[in-house]
Amino acid sequence: MIENVSHYFARGNTAHGVYFLYKSAFQELDKILVLIGPPGIGKSTILRKLADSLMDKGQHVQCFHSPLRPDELDGIIATKLKVGIVDGQASEWSMEGGAAATIEFDFGVALDNRGISTETLGMIEELKGKLIYAYSKAYESFATALRIHDEWEKFYFESMDFGKADQITQELIQELYDGHENWTPTIGRHLFFGAATPKGAFDFIQSLTAPLNRRIFIKGRPGSGKSTLLKKLAAAAEKKGIDVQVYHCGFDPNSLDMLIFPKLSTAIFDSTAPHEYFPDRDGDEILDMYERTMTPGTDETYAAEIAAIKERYSVKMKEATSHLAAAEAIDSQIKSFYTAATNFSIVEKLQLQVQSELMNPSL
Repeated sequence: MIENVSHYFARGNTAHGVYFLYKSAFQELDKILVLIGPPGIGKSTILRKLADSLMDKGQHVQCFHSPLRPDELDGIIATKLKVGIVDGQASEWSMEGGAAATIEFDFGVALDNRGISTETLGMIEELKGKLIYAYSKAYESFATALRIHDEWEKFYFESMDFGKADQITQELIQELYDGHENWTPTIGRHLFFGAATPKGAFDFIQSLTAPLNRRIFIKGRPGSGKSTLLKKLAAAAEKKGIDVQVYHCGFDPNSLDMLIFPKLSTAIFDSTAPHEYFPDRDGDEILDMYERTMTPGTDETYAAEIAAIKERYSVKMKEATSHLAAAEAIDSQIKSFYTAATNFSIVEKLQLQVQSELMNPSL
């Protein structure tokens, strides 16, 4: 039985700072409901309740998780209704542009300002400063890790046969797309399947690919052409009019980690650490870019140098994760102040208003 829910991220803590894909993820919706207000006043809880209610009615729901707390939601889409609901603060949603009708719900009205003293406001502002600093340190560590990763890639990049890589790409384009083209160019939908979190890397690869008939696991090394292969496949799919979901790397969003072709019931993804999986059912196969494109013995030739780089990279990634953990703790403190001052009877009334607008097909 296929579950009536899909899980994604559309916000990431990356080597390029905070990175959003909500504009693409929420494309082609008829209506977007934006929940505005500070943290801790129940927005994520309401998103979860609305998602559960829709699923209880048999409707498919797309859940967009928080990279700071993956068990919490930053947004949802009611697929059949073509309605999205998003936490305006978590998504930094822009009200300008886009074809969808956009409606705001101000949850800030549920705050009892008498519960937030001048002293408390001062503490919140101080904590916000600390939160910005913790995030900046995390992004700084990720950026350093990316530079180290680039060093790592060079050893393999210089040993790569680009002709063979191009041949693999063309073979896949022909195998996957022949007979499925409609030659009306499409625009891929851009998402994250995972995120860097305070507890390390987290992903939804298994749940996203579970309903598909075919899964291609790309193996290889840094610099062995995995992301380039995916970029070329995505570009060819868009040109040939084949629907594609384009999944960016949660560490370096300029790289791609997975493509899903819904109508082809196929996924092809980078199956190396920190999202390493192996075939475990019919329809699974491995594409090893190291074996097919690299000079034999590359691993052994540069073993000592690569080991030293891997150690430096690991240290920086752990450092970044510790800064995210600090950010999560600070964010929790900020939320607690707002939660204590929230009138949840007003929040419940707002939830009913959001639910009514969600189920109302008129725009």
